[in-house]
Amino acid sequence: MVYTQSEILQKEVYLFERLDSANREAMKHLKAICFLRPTKENVELLIQELRRPKYSIYFLYFSNVISKSDVKALAEADEQEVVAEVQEFYGDYIAVNPHVFSLNLLGCCQGRSWDPAQLSRTTQGLTALLLSLKKCPMIRYQLSSEAAKRLAECVKQVITKEYELFDFRRTEVPPLLLILDRSDDAITPLLNQWTYQAMVHELLGINNNRIDLSRVPGISRDLREVVLSAENDEFYANNMYLNFAEIGSNIKNLMEDFQRRKPKEQQKLESIADMKAFVENYPQFKKMSGTVSKHVTVVGELSRLVAERNLLEVSEVEQELACQNDHSSALQVPPAPEFHLEGRWLGSLTPLLLLEVNRAVFLPFSLQLVSAVLEYGGKRVRGSDLFSPKDAVAITKQFLKGLKGVENVYTQHQPLLQETLDQLIKGKLKESQYPYLGPNSLRDRPQDIIVFILGGATYEEALSVYNLNRSNPGVRLVLGGTTIHNTRR
Repeated sequence: MVYTQSEILQKEVYLFERLDSANREAMKHLKAICFLRPTKENVELLIQELRRPKYSIYFLYFSNVISKSDVKALAEADEQEVVAEVQEFYGDYIAVNPHVFSLNLLGCCQGRSWDPAQLSRTTQGLTALLLSLKKCPMIRYQLSSEAAKRLAECVKQVITKEYELFDFRRTEVPPLLLILDRSDDAITPLLNQWTYQAMVHELLGINNNRIDLSRVPGISRDLREVVLSAENDEFYANNMYLNFAEIGSNIKNLMEDFQRRKPKEQQKLESIADMKAFVENYPQFKKMSGTVSKHVTVVGELSRLVAERNLLEVSEVEQELACQNDHSSALQVPPAPEFHLEGRWLGSLTPLLLLEVNRAVFLPFSLQLVSAVLEYGGKRVRGSDLFSPKDAVAITKQFLKGLKGVENVYTQHQPLLQETLDQLIKGKLKESQYPYLGPNSLRDRPQDIIVFILGGATYEEALSVYNLNRSNPGVRLVLGGTTIHNTRR
């Protein structure tokens, strides 16, 4: 996610193996760098490896805190004294974007309560993030969620237990960890998205920066799986938060730029100087060629799916149901033809779910999914008033927004997180709804904020955090979640 294999090769690391791979050859002329999570299974695999070492020297790096008992067990197994170094390198989470991280966990709760194993894993991931960022935060949590409070307590217990690790240089305003529950806003993950990164995840799926294009009609073998990484793809980095219309225009500009450069690279090589220039420019040209092919294919497939699934029509209905009080016109729109239960696409079901979550009225169809969504994020469960704000300031904002009109009917919706963080940055987030864990509280407005959503975050929320970071100099926001949602997960 953060380091490519090519970059690792440049560090003279030539062999990549899993510790649990069977029939690995002994290569005593090589040194081994092991990077693992400090789980019982991994420690046991490492013990077996050290008893019969296949390499000359071992450098052990753990992605989180390892217990003293496990270190002792490893030392006892190292009878041949091949271990040169043992370190904790805190990276027990997935860095998705510069301001977004995920734990890649699905189904973290059983009903309204934590699955014990998932609670432990989430606590480990969050504390590893805090250690890697060198933050010892004050903690606030969503009062209406018992699961959020439980996670806050577990994180606090680790900070107290490992107080020496969290003894960082104190800042004038302490950092803040805010823990929220996805059930407070079950709407945002249900909506179709129209920015590049969010659309790709919604329609194609992003799995550790990899996109599976094997089902694209007529796809070539080398494009069946592609990587989208802002760290190594300039076009993606510059366009990931732009809307689909802008992406189409920028793809055209990318193609034209490529076409302008292409003839120069294919000119005749008549001299040594020509050959030298070609060799120097070829890697850059080849990289650009791969970038063009990848993004043209991805955007082309997004366009095909938007047309095939009538997503413009579906999204317009979704936005009206999620953002407007008058749903009369939305209810007159006939269901789009792609609605079916046998396949994976349930696009036309989303507006019906939105109406149920919004108004809690019965619609003439019987699907367990509706009951499940209402049970998870319905009005009786939510701690916030997601649809009808009672706060005078919030009502005024909604009224003025209605007077101004809507620039884009497909992007009216703003996630609840945006309003929550806006209030937090201004120092106005109510302690009655988001209390501090413990007796202390911040006197000043927070500057370093880590917000974590148990149940998962979305790329629409990632966009909100990105915009808040840009519009609030001096404030540093990081968003995390147990997973990154689309409507299929």
